[in-house]
Parts: sequence; C-alpha cells; structure tokens
Amino acid sequence: MAFALVLGLGGCGGGGDGGAASPGAATDSPRAADASPSPSPTRTYPLSTAPRTIPAVREHVPARGPGWRPGAGSGVVVARGSGVLADEARLLARELGIANRGEASARPGDVELALGGGGASGTPESYTLTTRDGRVRITAPDEAGVFYGTRTVKQALRSGGAVPEGVIRDRPDRPQRGLMVDVARKHFTAAWLEARVREMADLKLNQLGLHFSDDQGFRIESDSHPEVVSRQHLTKAEVRRIVALASSLHITVIPEIDSPGHLGAVLAAHPSLRLRNAQGAVRRGAIDIARPESARIVDELLREYAQLFPGRYFHVGADEYQALMVANPEASYPALAAEARRRHGSGARVQDLATSWLNERAAVVRAAGKQPKAWNDGFFRGGVVDADERVEVEYWTGREIGARPPAEYLSEGRKVVNVNDRYLYYVLGEPNQFTYPTGREIYASWTPLVLRGTQAVPARYSGQILGARFAVWCDLAGSQTQDQVAAGIRMPLRALAQKVWDPREPALSWSEFSTLAGRL
Repeated sequence: MAFALVLGLGGCGGGGDGGAASPGAATDSPRAADASPSPSPTRTYPLSTAPRTIPAVREHVPARGPGWRPGAGSGVVVARGSGVLADEARLLARELGIANRGEASARPGDVELALGGGGASGTPESYTLTTRDGRVRITAPDEAGVFYGTRTVKQALRSGGAVPEGVIRDRPDRPQRGLMVDVARKHFTAAWLEARVREMADLKLNQLGLHFSDDQGFRIESDSHPEVVSRQHLTKAEVRRIVALASSLHITVIPEIDSPGHLGAVLAAHPSLRLRNAQGAVRRGAIDIARPESARIVDELLREYAQLFPGRYFHVGADEYQALMVANPEASYPALAAEARRRHGSGARVQDLATSWLNERAAVVRAAGKQPKAWNDGFFRGGVVDADERVEVEYWTGREIGARPPAEYLSEGRKVVNVNDRYLYYVLGEPNQFTYPTGREIYASWTPLVLRGTQAVPARYSGQILGARFAVWCDLAGSQTQDQVAAGIRMPLRALAQKVWDPREPALSWSEFSTLAGRL
C-alpha cells in the first residue's frame, strides 16, 4: 500500500499545469519526510511553468519545488563585490515590503543580486534568475540586467503569487525600446512624466524621448535663450529630477529640438529668421537655413540641452521642412537654391542645403558626446550632399515628400529605429485619418521589421533595426487630458514592450494578455 501511494503522488506531481505550486500541495508533514529510508510518501510538487509577465520571459527551465514568495524573515541582499546594485536592492525590498540587508550572504528566503555569471548569453541587459532551495538569485553582466530580473520577480508575485521554481534566462530582442512624448504642443507635468518613467521601467523599456520644441511651444527652461520658452514649461530642476529617476531605472531620456522645420516657438521670438518664399510669404515653423544666424541660435540651444541631458542620444529632427514640401523648391525658394549652389556647386539643390544643415547639427551634438538621430524624411536620395551615415534614422512615415521606402535606408547600411505611424502613433484629436491605437494590432501583426505600413522588410536587415518607440503626438492638444493620454497609451505600450523584448509569436491571446495586464 505504501509503495502504491508513492507512485500515485509522483504521477499527480508530473501533471501540474500551474506556476509554482503552493506549499499546501504537499500532503505529508516534514517529520514524515525526514523518516528516510522509510517508504512513507515524500513532499512533491508539480513541474513549474514560466511566470506570467509583460514582456514574457524568453526561456524558463522548469523544476519541482515550492517556488519563492516573501516571508517573515526574507530580505534582499547584494553579493559581495556587487555593491553597485544597492539601488536595485533598495527598490525591490521596498516594493516587496521586506528587509534590505545590503552586501551580505544570502539566507533561505532571500533574493540575492549579483553582477557576473554571464546573464543570458552575456548580452547587455540580459539576466539569469534561479529559484531554488527557498531563495532567488539574479545574476547579470550589467546593472540593467539585474534590474530587469527584479521586475520579473515583482510581476511573478503579482500574477501567480510566487516566483516559480527553476531557471529563467532572459534578454531583450532589441536594444532600443521606448516611448516618445510630444511635450511641445501640450504641456505635461513633471509628475506625469515621472509616472510614465516608472511604468516603462516595469515593462523593461529603456528610452523616453521628449519632443520639447515645436510651433506651438518650447517647454523647457533655457538660460541661453529664455525668450523662446513658453509660459507653461518644465524647469531645469524638474528635468534633472526626471532624468535622475529615469537613470536609476535604467531609462535614457532623449531630448529633441526639431529643425529646420517645427521651430515656430523659437521663431516667434526671432521673426527675422522665418523662411519666406519667392512671394515673401512666411512658411510656419520653418527657419531660413541660408542665414548664419539661424544656425547660431539652434546650435546654442543644442549645446545647452546636451549638457542638461546626460544620456547618449540627441534627436535633431529634420522632418517636414516646408521648403521641401512643394512641387519645385528651387522656384519657390530661389534664395535657398542660390545658397545651395554657392556652398555645394552648380548642381546643388535646396535638398542639399537641408542635408548640409542636418549634417552640421549632427556634428554639433556629436561634439557634445551624443549619438544623433533624425526623422527619415530628412534623408534624401540623388543629391550632391549625402546625409551623415552615422545618424540613426527614426523611420516614421512613407507619406511625406522625401520619405523613401525603408529598404533604401537599410541597403545604404543605415541603422534604423521603428516609429511606424501606422501602428505606433497616438495622435491627439485623431487628425489626418489617425485613430487611437488600442495595442491589439501591435500585439497581433506588428514586429520591429514592419517599418512602413503593414509590410515587413526582408529579414536580412533585422540587425540594422535597433528597436522601436511608441509616440504620443499632441496635434490637437485639448482633445485629451494628460490622465486620458496615460489611460489611452497603457495597452499599446504593453503590446510594444512585448514585441521588442520577445521575437516569438505571443503565447497569450489578446484577451489573456489584457487580463494579465490588469493584474500586473
């Protein structure tokens, strides 16, 4: 009878389909289990399954055991020599309501954080999470990887009540994963942006773009040109606080000063620099790139904000320059055409002058230690001046004049970030046939290779596609409050997080994914 009972329990254990089993699944007492070599039944658990998280973990090796949940004596510890993880330990301990014991030896019931061990294949932002013997150990080659491991712990507890037994090996599919917010057309408070940073961090997103200069407003305090700043704006102290919070959560804040178009707020204070056509009509937001004073003021702003934002990147815009959105730029803007020929030879056109402008602004931010980015419709074919090949292309549209198919940029060897306006644009007021995305289409049919419309580029270009960002544009700023924006982008942001982290077909249906998002 005893022999038959052991076999029966073993069979039940192998058939479990939940996450980590509850300790209540055991039917014997610890004293009975210690009575070896008696044939009495021993404690057993179903084979664990991967935790339910957003984004999903890439690999989970199951094991039998109770998993881990915080108990009365649990704490977060940092392995000896990994003291730089103190911030990650402090945050996790606070979130879980357990002790933070700093650099110390791990005890049963603890979560241990450690640098080294190669993470998941040793790639940046990867991590390995091992749950065994009543404790959790997170190892990674860098701090970001350890941090993402702590996000998995937090989500596993919320979704399943425990971190399942076994080993998780996890890593992102794309290195750039994020959100961009148009804070120029609509003022968003520092508190709202800080809330988005915390939300992004739990989703393992790592970039927040701030488009803070446009025709409707210039929204960050300036020392070099205070005259351009809008009444409602972020102070530099607020920006530093946002940047510091983001940095502590392994998010880079990317500033954008868009030029030579979208400069209306700057030009309102400097009307002499406005671009005029052959009839003397002003083109809104466009600066006269033939004038040295135009470059001077933009470069002074670029240098100022390169100091305020310590991250690696700076976005210099380059999209929708009005001089290039007419049928014949040379006829409509003869002064620009003449300056193009003067600088670049008799065959030069207005597009060459604009390309030179892009290259010069990119050089300014590169001299400040930044990697420049620019929108795809600022890169032209067939000119005498080529866009700097080191500028990262942010591909958003195929509808504008000058916007080329994505494969053209990729075949030139350029690095591209996906901001496909078909899926990844949330445009306030839904103008120009935009509709608010729910995230369902992103989840079901978009991938980082779908750069334009619904068509994917050939897989051979995958290595050049650095990632993607979801973009909030405030064309009709009064259409939604900032709280409505936060609610509206909630599911699209989660869908994006899933698709840039895990390249596999999602295991959950959209309904299941939405339910999980509600629990997390």
